Amino acid sequence: MQYQAKVIIELKVGMLDPEATTAKRALGHLGYDVNSLKTAKLYEIVIEAESLDIAQHKVEEMCQKLIANPIIHNYTIKLQELN
Repeated sequence: MQYQAKVIIELKVGMLDPEATTAKRALGHLGYDVNSLKTAKLYEIVIEAESLDIAQHKVEEMCQKLIANPIIHNYTIKLQELN
């Protein structure tokens, strides 16, 4: 079976986010009053697995080994079966 995983990678609370700081400042110069801004990355992965649980486990491994840095990132996985 094929599954699609959407993985959202965000910085943990307290980590500096220079990209968001720069974008917030630039938006202010354009006249937008932005109170808060943070960056995140979205990965969309299509994976073959025998079950939803196995697919979840494989994507967790991908995040822990390569996609996210567990010291500075939190990640969320949303998984669905593809028809």
